[in-house]
Amino acid sequence: PRERGREREQNRGERGAQQTEDAGNTSSRRPSPTHDRPRLLLTRVRVPKMVMSENTIRSIIGVIGNVISCGLFLSPLPTFVQIIKKGTVEQFSPVPYLATALNCMLWIFYGLPFVHPNSLLVITINGIGLTFESVYLTIFLIYSNAQGRLKVVKVLAAEIAFVVVVVVVVLLAAHTYERRTLFVGILCIIFGTCMYAAPLSVMKMVIQTKSVQYMPFTLSLASFLNGVVWTSYAFLPFDINLVIPNGLGALFGLAQLILYACYYKSTPKAGTKAEVELPTASNV
Repeated sequence: PRERGREREQNRGERGAQQTEDAGNTSSRRPSPTHDRPRLLLTRVRVPKMVMSENTIRSIIGVIGNVISCGLFLSPLPTFVQIIKKGTVEQFSPVPYLATALNCMLWIFYGLPFVHPNSLLVITINGIGLTFESVYLTIFLIYSNAQGRLKVVKVLAAEIAFVVVVVVVVLLAAHTYERRTLFVGILCIIFGTCMYAAPLSVMKMVIQTKSVQYMPFTLSLASFLNGVVWTSYAFLPFDINLVIPNGLGALFGLAQLILYACYYKSTPKAGTKAEVELPTASNV
């Protein structure tokens, strides 16, 4: 009986140990209360930097250039108001406006998507300029004599024919954006530089007469600002076809302002002001 009692007690001890071990394993597998709580995931929130992109800056500069260029295109308006009042063009020449019209047509073609993409502002301002020049030339045709009308029509027809030839050659011979931009850009540089170099004759007159009577300050300032703004536009991104003519325009405009500062005091205050025709082209 004693041995049986010892065996029973031993069996009970083993069962108790087994139950304790099982309970320990179960508790170890049971998730802790902290695991049941939802985890808070900390993520980094990127705060956008308040920095304008290159395209945004380019667009802002282009809009400013459009405004200044519109001022340039409007500068001959007093001259044409005088022509309408007098009913005659007198000795005014249509050449500057014919040249400006050709310049605008070439720049419009340059800015088209299949020639030089992302140049919408170039198209808009030169489209506005071409509209103004068309109005000016129409006034010339109305108030000119027969010989003057014939001259304007011939030159205008030659310009349109030239632009058509350029368009056909570019579309047939140049099959990439780079080639089209290069070909049309060279023409724009040539005509744009000629337009900006035209005031050199007026600058020569200022030096000879020591008078700025024949060089309006507002037009010189507008030409300088126009060249600076569109040169800045040409660097976003870099476009050599815009940099060359507008860079030269900025230099010529600065030279006119320097001459104005030098000879303003020596300019006679009295006397009749002569009408001055300066180029109104916007080389963009």
